[in-house]
Amino acid sequence: MVNGPVILKRAYEAASPDDGQRVLVDRLWPRGVSKEKAAIDLWLKEIAPTTALRQWFGHDPELWEEFQQRYRAELDANGEAVGQLRDVIRKGRTTLVYGARDQAHNDAVVLADYMAEAISADS
Repeated sequence: MVNGPVILKRAYEAASPDDGQRVLVDRLWPRGVSKEKAAIDLWLKEIAPTTALRQWFGHDPELWEEFQQRYRAELDANGEAVGQLRDVIRKGRTTLVYGARDQAHNDAVVLADYMAEAISADS
């Protein structure tokens, strides 16, 4: 999934030279994935949803709309981590790496959209 210079990729997919900077955006390391296989350049766990929000959501598609609103509110209050990711994205192609099975309803999807909006607003 491509969102401007940002790509979304599951941690279980093979890394590629086309990925650019690979940023793990989950609070927990993906199960069964070695550090070598993941090829992560930056683990930005501070930008992930809080444990309470992640557990509340539980990847339930029925909670998706509210999850997005709550996570965006967390991101609004997390200027340091958002700024760090913004700096990485501005340097070039960036892949947000996540572990969730559901490729349409996960925090990386929300984060990619949020960052695209933030960078667009900066321009």
